[in-house]
Amino acid sequence: MLEILFQFFQDELQKVADPEKAAKMAAYMKTTQKFYGVQAGPRRQIIRAALKKYPIHSRDRWNRLILKLWRSESREEMYIALDVVQKYPCFHDDDAWPLFELLTRTASNWDTLDLIASHFVGGLVAKNRAFEKQLVIWRTDANFWVRRASLLAHLKHKEKTNTALLRETILCLAAEPEFFIRKAIGWVLREYGKSNPHWVVNFIRQNEAVLSGLSVREAMKNLA
Repeated sequence: MLEILFQFFQDELQKVADPEKAAKMAAYMKTTQKFYGVQAGPRRQIIRAALKKYPIHSRDRWNRLILKLWRSESREEMYIALDVVQKYPCFHDDDAWPLFELLTRTASNWDTLDLIASHFVGGLVAKNRAFEKQLVIWRTDANFWVRRASLLAHLKHKEKTNTALLRETILCLAAEPEFFIRKAIGWVLREYGKSNPHWVVNFIRQNEAVLSGLSVREAMKNLA
């Protein structure tokens, strides 16, 4: 059944493939990876049809389908893998951590990494704070996308944000020249500023000497 479902996804993507859009999407993401040229709307229609016809009832099937899609040739199959993750929040528990970490460590750009970090990893950390020790490990990882994930895992925590850990992580990464790290620092501060602007403003004032201009500008976009 897994092979049938996987083939269904490929067949439906091929039916609505648009080579012109595919070229533009690959150019935008600066990658040589294959694109079908299928945008989010049609892709989600395919997912709805697929899961209605071939519903997933077990964690094992969910996990195996995600990995098969994730490791496939096209970017849209990777996107579908993440859509399938989202469709089954019932499986987002401690046992999902190995899958979420694998996805984090093999994501190659922001278009896949950011959703994994902010929603899947961040959601699991919010449920079980024991996973915060993994974020501490991630912030010194050799892969800068994993380091970015250690920041973005806090993005949706709002008033439940562990400010001590967030502070430590930002200061650990603040000196990095990497654009995507500096951008993530500003983004997570801006989001937390919607819940606690006083903390964010004070943090920036206290640490402006070590924060990049990009991080500060991003953080302050919605703050007076």
